[in-house]
Amino acid sequence: QVQLVESGGGLVQAGGSLRLSCAASGRTFSDYAMGWFRQAPGKEREFVARIRRGGTSTYYRDSVKGRFTISRDNAESTVYLQMNNLMPPDTAVYYCAGQSRSGIVTDWRAYDYWGQGTQVTVSS
Repeated sequence: QVQLVESGGGLVQAGGSLRLSCAASGRTFSDYAMGWFRQAPGKEREFVARIRRGGTSTYYRDSVKGRFTISRDNAESTVYLQMNNLMPPDTAVYYCAGQSRSGIVTDWRAYDYWGQGTQVTVSS
């Protein structure tokens, strides 16, 4: 069993930055890929970013490319999401997720482990 705990959310003005962290426990962290998803009120959960087990390959949704950076520290069992130039449409609850099996990396149903979420609110 894997436990994921997010932190770092908050309220920020448009153009500001936040860094989300997700600490993992319960299983060898480098055994699984990690992703970030987000869900705004009344909307479906959507893919934000993903990083492979070794941290050598990343993938982003188009709307965050150039603004968000996903990274991981396998020694610390932590994945990060650095978010710069935040905009009001980025407002959502952000979830980290672990993927231990093959599947579509942008589909939340392909992920096995989930954190509780952290709120990010961007004001205009």
